[in-house]
Amino acid sequence: MQTLEKAKVMREVKDYLYITLGLISYSLGWAAFLLPYQITTGGVTGIGAIIYYATGFPIQFSYFIVNALLMTFAIKILGPKFSIKTTYAIFMMTFLLWILQELVNTYVTVPDLSADGKPLLLGAGQDFMACIIGSAMCGIGLGIVFNYNGSTGGTDIIAAIVNKYKDVSLGRMIMICDVFIIASCYLVFYDIRRVIFGFVTLFIIGMVLDWIVNSARQSVQFFIFSQQYDEIADRIIKETHRGVTVLNGTGWYSKNDAKVLVVLAKKRQSLEIFRLVKTIDPKAFISQSSVIGVYGEGFDQLKVK
Repeated sequence: MQTLEKAKVMREVKDYLYITLGLISYSLGWAAFLLPYQITTGGVTGIGAIIYYATGFPIQFSYFIVNALLMTFAIKILGPKFSIKTTYAIFMMTFLLWILQELVNTYVTVPDLSADGKPLLLGAGQDFMACIIGSAMCGIGLGIVFNYNGSTGGTDIIAAIVNKYKDVSLGRMIMICDVFIIASCYLVFYDIRRVIFGFVTLFIIGMVLDWIVNSARQSVQFFIFSQQYDEIADRIIKETHRGVTVLNGTGWYSKNDAKVLVVLAKKRQSLEIFRLVKTIDPKAFISQSSVIGVYGEGFDQLKVK
């Protein structure tokens, strides 16, 4: 029991460490690349950026105020079901957006500065490259946060509230919010190029986010044929913490009975399993294949009504 509690605490600590790492990547993308080049995108951070471009009001304060209001409405309407990790992410990102802007503006020295005195790391006229690098960092950061059960709040709260009363999917509602936010930056700059940059940023963030999330969830299936199947099965369960199913088979050429081990594991565990099998039985026959989805204990949760 004590071991299980310790493992649970360690998992939580690991989640918060990686969520913090993801938030650092996301905030640095904004502080070093998107804000100096006056690029926006969707979400509450995009709203904060537009307010900052129009009035000079710091983005971190706008981000915090809007999220605080959304969380207040969400708790009243949806109930107190939101994870404490969302609250942690909101406070942490408010702090990181502030401190990273201070660090970049104070300690980074480059020949070119933006109109409001921010350093342009890539030089003047490199808006598109800044758009790519900044949005990639944001996508990586969000991917890490989502992989470790975190959330940054924002437009997904709006989507959840609307979805409760209207028959509109969450994904569609988030997309509508993001399109409206990006399009509104035209009222600040009167420059269609900024709107296009915003949509490019949104697209890249989405692509990188999907790649990070899907890469972490990739699973593989092993078929292992060996005379030492029992030792291999025991070692896999003990060392990789993955289940093993033993099937009865018949080698059609030899007409001998054979045992087949079926193992489902995360892709990152493949090398470990190969090494383990080779150590026990160098002559074992192994087949590995990628699987589209694995749902159940230790893998993804099946989310169907």
